[in-house]
Amino acid sequence: MAGKVVAILGATGVVGRQMMDVLEERDFPVERLVPLASARSAGKKLPFRGGEVEVVEATPEAFEGVDIVLGAAGDAQARELMPEAVARGAVCVDNSHAFRLDADVPLVIPEINASDIATHKGIISNPNCATIIGLVALWPLHQVAGMQRVVVSTYQAASGAGKPGLDELVRELGCVVAGEDVGETSPFAYQLANNLIPQIGGFDADAYTSEEVKFGNEGRKICHLPDLRVSCTCVRVPVMRSHSESITVEFDRPISPDEARAALASAPGVKLVDDPAALAYPMPLDAADQDLILVGRVRRDLSAPEGVHALSLWCCGDQVRKGAATNAVQIAEHLV
Repeated sequence: MAGKVVAILGATGVVGRQMMDVLEERDFPVERLVPLASARSAGKKLPFRGGEVEVVEATPEAFEGVDIVLGAAGDAQARELMPEAVARGAVCVDNSHAFRLDADVPLVIPEINASDIATHKGIISNPNCATIIGLVALWPLHQVAGMQRVVVSTYQAASGAGKPGLDELVRELGCVVAGEDVGETSPFAYQLANNLIPQIGGFDADAYTSEEVKFGNEGRKICHLPDLRVSCTCVRVPVMRSHSESITVEFDRPISPDEARAALASAPGVKLVDDPAALAYPMPLDAADQDLILVGRVRRDLSAPEGVHALSLWCCGDQVRKGAATNAVQIAEHLV
């Protein structure tokens, strides 16, 4: 493959740095890497492929000559700069929420809807991290039995709030160990150490948070299932890295736990970890720093009424890697 000029918007953040690592690990054909960040980070050196690359201020002119942009910035910066990159001939794979539900922007998990990439008009969106982790686990089962309804609770690590979230949890844990008062917290609404916070994002008129609404809206678009019913509860937990999800799913057709396990065992991007007798099940510690979604605790939903085909399962995935950086690089691989 011919080498590409690749820019990373938001290169100094947790996801941006992970994108650089994943490009290197997967031997992506990078002819030249352009790390972009704010003016205060311009000139900083970042390690890449045994050398260093210099951070450039993120301006419209910085996209001149760039082939592919990987976006790891916030919504406002993405809305401002991604169209500028497209106007200069680049194709953008954006990790922000800015374009995900735009009708003419593909929203892609390569294991599910890679064919949608071909419909892009310059921008391709990376889904929300919790959406990616849950749907990679659900898609193999949908192909067997057709999912109708999903009830999911997510247990999301501090890494979901970026470096500020990771730094805050470390600070709070230090205070707890030292027996000190945690004091004021940010970016979380409350102390996260020794706690769970059942809120990620702001609340809407129906008392759902913005994070909870994403799972349904994005899932329907990615899976091309406009009638998929989803109820989601998102909880921030005092885990450094990797999100976990408890999912109950109802299907069109019967599917046994053994059939589900067989489908998951052969599915791309999935590792089946499901042996309760041996205490083998997915945990965020095991999911960290790799790209597979760990799935287990597959069982019948004993509460389902007669005639309703339902299973429950548990999955874990690295939010920074497959939930963000790796998924974006996989999309870029399809582009080249």
